[in-house]
Parts: sequence; structure tokens; C-alpha cells
Amino acid sequence: LFQVAALERQIFDFLGYQWAPILANFLHIMAVILGIFGTIQYRSRYLMMYAVWLVLWVGWNAFIICFYLEVGRLSQDRDFIMTFNTSLHRSWWMENGPGCLVTPVLNSNLAPEDHHVITVSGCLLDYQYIEVVSSATQIFLALFGFVYACYVSKVFLEEEDSFDFIGGFDSYGYQAPQKTSHLQLPPLYT
Repeated sequence: LFQVAALERQIFDFLGYQWAPILANFLHIMAVILGIFGTIQYRSRYLMMYAVWLVLWVGWNAFIICFYLEVGRLSQDRDFIMTFNTSLHRSWWMENGPGCLVTPVLNSNLAPEDHHVITVSGCLLDYQYIEVVSSATQIFLALFGFVYACYVSKVFLEEEDSFDFIGGFDSYGYQAPQKTSHLQLPPLYT
């Protein structure tokens, strides 16, 4: 489920040329793969790394929510943070949201030579809210994954601590055969 949600987000960010989210999604996909590997291979360090990444992932998604809701001094009209200030592209959902009708504005002096100006109307849900719902879903999944990673990592660490490497299987009720007295060497005195 984590991988599917991350891939879905990656696809729509690629369609909108959103470079910062593409990079973050790529790192998230790698972290999910390492988390799955850590679970399968009983590697608690990978799970702890995954848990730390999820804390960063929650912060990133909280930033995206704040960005699209224009909290504080963030503004979508002047800040092109999502594209690293390399282009004027916006969220793919802006033009392709449910029920949106896109109308090009002809002969507009507002756009650079290689861009066009459009008006978007009739959307059932504005693109900002689609992005916010997507980020909120990612936060919910990350919180669930964080709890899972911490719990499974704790279980793996307890299993490592319960094995007695020096005494063999003493903690599991196994007793090694005792030496009889005639096999023991008598102490030597000088």
C-alpha cells in the first residue's frame, strides 16, 4: 500500500513537472524498499532508518499542505519551490482535475513566449485540495508505517537479546551433557 501510494504520487508529480516532489518521492520509494527489505531480512537497522525517514516524510508532506493552502508567507503565484524555480509549471491537477474545463486565453501579454495562459473553471474539487488530500493520506500512511517499523524493530532487537551466544541454548531450556568425574583432570599442584 505504501509503495502504490508513493508511485501514484510520483506519476502525477512527473506529469506536472514538479521536480522537488519527484526527488522526495524517489527517496521515499527507496526508503520503503529498504523498510520492506529490513522486515524480510530481520534487519532492525533498516527499519530504524525507515522510521527516521518517515519523520522527515511527515514534515515534507506537512510543508506541501502548507504550500498549497498558502499558509504564512507561502504563495503559489510567486514561489516556484516545487519546480526549483526552473519553470512555471504547476500541479497536474490544476488543468486535469475532476470536472475542470480549460480555456486558452488567446493573445495574452502576460505569458512568456514559450507558455500560454489558460483559465480553469467548473472543477468539482480545486487542485489545491486534491494535493492536500494526497499529502494528508501520505501523512496517515507514514504514521502507521512509523508505528509498524518501531514495533517490528523492537521485536527483532528483543529476539537478538534473548539468544545466549556464550551458553548456547540455555535460555530455551537446553542443557549440555555434564562431564562425569572420571573424565575431569585432577588439579596440579606445584
